[in-house]
Amino acid sequence: MDSKYFWIIRQYLRKIWMRVLSFALLAVLALALAPVLSTFLPTHFGASLGSVSVDQILTILATSMLAVTTFSLSIAVNAFAAAAANATPRATAILQQDPTTQNVLSTFLGAFLFSLIGLIGLRTDFYDRSGQVFLFLTTLVVVALVVIALLRWIGHITNFGRMHDILWRVEQAATTSFNQQLANPYLRARPLTGQIPADTWPVAPSRTGYIQHIDINALNECADKFGGEIYVDAPPGSFVHPAARLVRFHGTELNEGQKDLLREAFTMGNKRSFDQDPRFALIVLSEIASRALSPAVNDPGTAISVIGHLVRVLSRWPEREDPQIDYPRVHVPPVHPSDMIVDAFRPIARDGAAFIEVQIRLQKALDSLNRIAPSAFGQPVAELSDYAIERSRAAGINNSELKTLEEMRVASG
Repeated sequence: MDSKYFWIIRQYLRKIWMRVLSFALLAVLALALAPVLSTFLPTHFGASLGSVSVDQILTILATSMLAVTTFSLSIAVNAFAAAAANATPRATAILQQDPTTQNVLSTFLGAFLFSLIGLIGLRTDFYDRSGQVFLFLTTLVVVALVVIALLRWIGHITNFGRMHDILWRVEQAATTSFNQQLANPYLRARPLTGQIPADTWPVAPSRTGYIQHIDINALNECADKFGGEIYVDAPPGSFVHPAARLVRFHGTELNEGQKDLLREAFTMGNKRSFDQDPRFALIVLSEIASRALSPAVNDPGTAISVIGHLVRVLSRWPEREDPQIDYPRVHVPPVHPSDMIVDAFRPIARDGAAFIEVQIRLQKALDSLNRIAPSAFGQPVAELSDYAIERSRAAGINNSELKTLEEMRVASG
């Protein structure tokens, strides 16, 4: 599993400003090295090149790139706002990490900075004749990158931020997180499925927030160092506060310094993260369906589409095998299939109780999951099937439609 610091670095690398800054630094570096690299060019290469032509190209590039960058950024911001308004605010984090958008904006801003600094170098006679030739060749490369970015951006903005695009992106995030969960259901620690010893020492968090990441290796090293066993009480996605428990330590009583080492293995934030928290992605998909089923939107078609996305994600659940254990001194609670079924489908069953088309699709989806993994999903989908029918009855659905749902009721395998 990722260490805490490597995970933090990956989160920073996903931010748009990191990519923009990287492109801008590359542009500045190319200009700064121009006088040195130009010495490798043939002496006759720029015999017919005038500095005025380079100056004009850079002027056009600087003027146009500033406008294009501003316009493209406004498109991206509008897409984020539309996603928050039409889908769910939790989906905007996925859109903000879109690599195509980040690369395009980075290319535009990097080209602007390149042309601006190049103009400054020309006007201050920073470049000799060979340096101007190298600057011209580099400018041609930058123009080619800008053209490619524009073509990609034109094709990208036709779908970026639309409902089907948001659903696909959330499904991809859910699938990635879900696959990681299935590959390492206990984060490669021991399963916490039995009773916890009574003589344990609780460790509470120092502040309030959501658990975003756990450095299991750090916890295992602490357990080795302290000579005991660690039982995790707050898996990723948990909301904790100073009166809650992060872990319980089975061994000698811990001092404050040792407790601080255990706390450092947990990364906390103000919101949940998709990385080690597959339930969060399912909740985001379910929120999109609930928004679509609200009286203000009244779009059962989107809710039906969300049910299909949820089935695709959950259908990856295999029959359980013996998990790989690399950190034997740490015990992690499992993610229960029943919790995932409730997170994914209960809001849809509640908010879509009066929509027969949604309820029929929901019953079919629950039956599919019951057939795919009966040992994992059999009992929870049967309970949710009953819950959905009861909600429809309470919503006043007519008798013929209610009879249809009764015939589709999922029985526990």
